[in-house]
Amino acid sequence: MNLIETIEKAFLEGYATSDLDITTMFLCAGFTALISLYICLIYKMFNKNSFFDRSFHLALFGLSVITSMVILTIQSNIVVSLGMVGALSIVRFRTAIKNPMDLVFLFWSISIGIVCGAGYAMIAVIGSIIITIGIILFSILPEERESLILVVNSSSYNEEEIIKAVDQCCRSWKVRARNVGQTNVNLAIEVKTMHPHTLVETISELESVTSTSLLEHDGDVTA
Repeated sequence: MNLIETIEKAFLEGYATSDLDITTMFLCAGFTALISLYICLIYKMFNKNSFFDRSFHLALFGLSVITSMVILTIQSNIVVSLGMVGALSIVRFRTAIKNPMDLVFLFWSISIGIVCGAGYAMIAVIGSIIITIGIILFSILPEERESLILVVNSSSYNEEEIIKAVDQCCRSWKVRARNVGQTNVNLAIEVKTMHPHTLVETISELESVTSTSLLEHDGDVTA
């Protein structure tokens, strides 16, 4: 089998056990590395985290190549494949993934390793193009403004006046916490507004309000 036929099998036809030679292995690793580098580039372009995490890029690259090596090994020997499945079944990953998009990129990287290791690199290329188009489309769509937490401290019990001002400035709101004293009230209100500065100014102008804070949050708020 010449190099052209080997490349064609690596892209379209998949590997048979008899086809696994040193050339096939290098082609598999090469295709996987190229596509995983492309995944790292897309992640760097569309990542919205505040800091660049070089270790996560290394993880994306390493997962693809390691997975493709595992798939190649499983195809070559049934005994080795059973032993590897047993060994991998005891592995536990406990690193918390806070951003769902990071999980998407991790699964994308692993899937590339599986597909390229099985000898269907063309599927990996087509899938990566479709995923990239989807990421670009979602990135250019206007984002809905997230909910904010409005914290109001008042020196007198005038909740109705505060709620009325909130209702005028916000398209939706919900009281999440209420701390009532004998002569004061503290409210935490989840709000959605297009004009946060106007909201803060309106609440602060109320005579009994002593302080007003508008906070962002990155988690679910439960009542």
